[in-house]
Amino acid sequence: MDKSHIKIVTENRKARHNFHIMDEFEAGMVLAGTEVKSLRNGRAHLKDAYGRFKGDELYIHQMHISPYPFAHNDNHEPLRPRKLLLNRSELKRLYGKVREKGFSLVPLRVYFKGGRAKVVIALAKGKRLYDKRQAIKARENKRELDRVKRLRR
Repeated sequence: MDKSHIKIVTENRKARHNFHIMDEFEAGMVLAGTEVKSLRNGRAHLKDAYGRFKGDELYIHQMHISPYPFAHNDNHEPLRPRKLLLNRSELKRLYGKVREKGFSLVPLRVYFKGGRAKVVIALAKGKRLYDKRQAIKARENKRELDRVKRLRR
């Protein structure tokens, strides 16, 4: 992915801590005009967001996009479900995986690519508490090793 023309709006940092990420997909979003303007101002977050199928279409739920302050009458609802745009084959693959036990669809980041709002949605499996503890321990050990290496130079 060429990052020269990408402007990241928001990231879900807790997702990698709470889930094992199996696969990632880039999807477009169907947005209202005021939602796009709020996204360009960086007024969104993915804290509790998740993907869910309704029929054969994929929607992102609980993604908060703040109301645009200069649109008084025709503002959007901040937590409304937003349709995601993927290829038919990607949708079928995701639908099959999500029906398996333990798989979820978790948005990782929202960004603008070539003027269009995109979301990276991940096929993820929830981590258990001991998995999280092991990840924290490994990260701390790596940090300690890096610190020791720096001191030896």
